[in-house]
Amino acid sequence: MMSASSPASDPGPTTAPHAATMAGPEPAPSHFAQFRAHLPTLSQTLASLMQTVVVALFVLTFIVQPLLIPSESMERTLLVGDFLLFNKQTYATPGPIGRWLLPYRNPARGDIVVFRHPDPPMLIKRVVAVPGDRLRIANGHVFINGVAQREPYAAFEPAPPDPGRDDFPGEDPPRLIDPEWRRQMWSLTSDGELTVPEGEYFVMGDNRNHSRDSRYWGFVPRDAFVGRPMVIYFSLVRTSPSDVEQVPEETAQPPADDKLGHERELAAKVAAFARWRRIFRVVH
Repeated sequence: MMSASSPASDPGPTTAPHAATMAGPEPAPSHFAQFRAHLPTLSQTLASLMQTVVVALFVLTFIVQPLLIPSESMERTLLVGDFLLFNKQTYATPGPIGRWLLPYRNPARGDIVVFRHPDPPMLIKRVVAVPGDRLRIANGHVFINGVAQREPYAAFEPAPPDPGRDDFPGEDPPRLIDPEWRRQMWSLTSDGELTVPEGEYFVMGDNRNHSRDSRYWGFVPRDAFVGRPMVIYFSLVRTSPSDVEQVPEETAQPPADDKLGHERELAAKVAAFARWRRIFRVVH
């Protein structure tokens, strides 16, 4: 007779199956759920947007600013339709600490400069003469302190004759000259040379025959300079007023019809939309 405590008669404790085994493996999250888990929250998105706006406003206010070239006065260096970024710190007035941090300096001969002007409110030209220089223009060529200047950037597109424009200063001043500037010009002229006073600069456009510049309205004061162009970041194809040619009616192309074009025609239009080779070109 077997004892009740015998191992052979003890069926042992009954163990319930594991809960995980009963429920099975958890389903893997969907791709959308994984993607959503990495998305920023609304507050994070707004904070990032505000940071971007603040940085952009700071950069545009104190460091660089975009500018569109609307006229032909700086051709062929800058073309109508060029979009520029210019450095607003180059000619800024340095404080006691700023002069050690950033390369502030005065405008120099040959610099392309952006400056404030009464009409229009912002202009872009090239510095030709600095304070103390003696300037003379003979047959369109610039002489500084009696020395002919090498100006490979200067262009002389066809224009009606104007002796006062090409020979400056002279007895016959340029047409459309400002009367107040005419009186000042004569007071600063000696032996056929114009002396640039302290704190003033003489500027001209590279397109010498199609530029309203210091020859017509006078000097640019030092505190009027805003910055110096750095790079062309985009350039739209635009016709320059000085390059317009009249097309005879007999050779004019007929107006386009409404037929659908081929893809190569579309590619040609895209290619003609902008001057792609000028993008990211450094200005000098």
